[in-house]
Amino acid sequence: MSETREIHGQCLCGAVTVRATVTQPSVRACHCDMCRRHTSSMFMSLKTDDGSIRINGPATSYRSSDWAERGFCATCGATLWYGLTETGETNLAAGLFDNAGGAPLTTEFFSDMCPTGYALAGRHKRMTTDETIALFAPKED
Repeated sequence: MSETREIHGQCLCGAVTVRATVTQPSVRACHCDMCRRHTSSMFMSLKTDDGSIRINGPATSYRSSDWAERGFCATCGATLWYGLTETGETNLAAGLFDNAGGAPLTTEFFSDMCPTGYALAGRHKRMTTDETIALFAPKED
């Protein structure tokens, strides 16, 4: 049985602080073009419990696609989250938390877009572009 615990994090300058709970924490990596442009690498997110995220400070967001937004600190520019606008799901940046909240890497999104200059080691789920879009893109009526 998993234990729920509260984690605390902050942006680079400390102006934005973040709290959330994790019961089954996991780190996910995204290699899409937008994540790489936003972070200069892959975006690493930490899975937190639904509805548990509390953000304080000068956080702002940018609507980056028809279904998503990206949050950042208005003071230092540090990446804070990737969010789905339709569902309100927020995926916090793993780097906000010491040791990425102690979570293991479980999933890579857009794995077929990973640059040739790096690769993530280990046994975890690797989803292609088509698989990732099918999972996250808004469903048409």
